[in-house]
Amino acid sequence: MNDRGTSLETKEYPVTEIQKNQVLSLEEWQEKWVKHNISFHQEEGHRLLKKHLDAFCNDGSTLRIFFPLCGKAVEMRWFADLGHSVVGVEISELAIREFFTEQNLSYSEEPIPEIPGAKVFKSSSGNISLYCCNIFDLPRANIGQFDRFWDRGALVAINPGDRQRYADTMLSLTRKEFRYFLCVVSYDPTKHPGPPFYVPYAEIKRLFGTALSIHCLESVDAFEERHRNWGIDYLFEKLYLLTEK
Repeated sequence: MNDRGTSLETKEYPVTEIQKNQVLSLEEWQEKWVKHNISFHQEEGHRLLKKHLDAFCNDGSTLRIFFPLCGKAVEMRWFADLGHSVVGVEISELAIREFFTEQNLSYSEEPIPEIPGAKVFKSSSGNISLYCCNIFDLPRANIGQFDRFWDRGALVAINPGDRQRYADTMLSLTRKEFRYFLCVVSYDPTKHPGPPFYVPYAEIKRLFGTALSIHCLESVDAFEERHRNWGIDYLFEKLYLLTEK
């Protein structure tokens, strides 16, 4: 990478002053799925998760893995096929149904008594459970705790004003010796309002640093031509590993 790329990659903006008042409603997220405005979905799975899969699954045991704001992430099928137990939460029922259809998985659905209007969709194999509800309502469903977290497209989608609440929710779901993979994006937030929202290291440290150790595994250039429509000319994706101190 050239000097300019390195400089841009490490540049951080004061997140408290930028994007802090940006808000998307749950209805707006649901509408993205209805209109198929889902460029954030990756049909082949995420390259950084593939590359660092050994670090994610490191001990070879059967794991409970949580996907916040899961959409129809194909990685859920990966882990289920490896014998792990996968739980996701997603506000869009359409996204959940598309996941099972596209993965050719039969499933059942049932209401969640603790959350009025919410449903849980379960694969017939029993090791994929996707909750259709607001993520902040999810702990009321007593879903237990998790060994692993794959947070790609979640923290960067949560409204900036809700981030502390989100971090507290995630921490409440952790088991001892958990591993939390967090993928965020870095760009010039003065040129694009988000989402995905800009989340610098300082913000990750503010949210999780008191309780967790934070290690950057990799930073990669993720800029594509479509990003020019956002008004930006660079975008980096950064993968962090969060573990208990």
